[in-house]
Amino acid sequence: MKLTVLADNNTYIDKYYLGEPALSYYIEDEGERILFDCGYSDVFLRNAERMNINLSQVTMVVLSHGHDDHTAGLPHLLSVLPYARLVAHSETLAEKQYLDGRNAGSPLREADIPYELSLSREPQKVSEHITFLGEIPQMNDFEPRVQFGVHEVDGVFEPDFVMEDSALVYDAGDSIFIITGCSHAGICNIAEYARTLFKKPVKGIIGGFHLKQVNERVEKTIEYLDSLGLEELYPCHCTSFAVRSAIHQKIPVGEVGVGMQIEW
Repeated sequence: MKLTVLADNNTYIDKYYLGEPALSYYIEDEGERILFDCGYSDVFLRNAERMNINLSQVTMVVLSHGHDDHTAGLPHLLSVLPYARLVAHSETLAEKQYLDGRNAGSPLREADIPYELSLSREPQKVSEHITFLGEIPQMNDFEPRVQFGVHEVDGVFEPDFVMEDSALVYDAGDSIFIITGCSHAGICNIAEYARTLFKKPVKGIIGGFHLKQVNERVEKTIEYLDSLGLEELYPCHCTSFAVRSAIHQKIPVGEVGVGMQIEW
């Protein structure tokens, strides 16, 4: 598995790419070329072009959840990728709004996307070694779901607890590596669910943790992550510097920036 960061809040000092408060990864596994999230704009496309990555060859698009910093790039993707399979939770493309009425979700609905849609709450295989987890159950008592605006359900707007938030798991044989978008489901819930499904230890994690302030939840998160015996840990995107610093005091944290590559 080879993962390349196409969009993130940060860029490396010596790599001349564009950053934005969003996330997009290009992942290769055997014959599959996977785009995991597509950022907030066309930044992921422009960075891919600079990296000589041809996104017209993508075979699989995976959306971690429906928020616009992960889905607003979809119209730009359609301009270069006319067809692919799209994997996501069944609620991902629903209309979402902030409490002030601004759009918070994808600019496109299911009918607007000319891809093979594979939308489900259940886990789905996306390549030989990579699985989409589907809906994440509550596995602990310190990562409760938090409302984030509202979303449309059968024509009515209801409180949005981002139940569609999910992640990818790369099965390395004797261990697993987790790839997240924002971890609204809780990074520890995600990791524990993955361990339950695969019956293997988690040895690496990359992605947003949606943690902003160092508090009791972060302290318990650090305690849990430390118990995993991780070999690589890359919190990024929606994880504040204060939280990354707190984690780094207990567990070595790797720097993430546009252009970064991981191979497992």
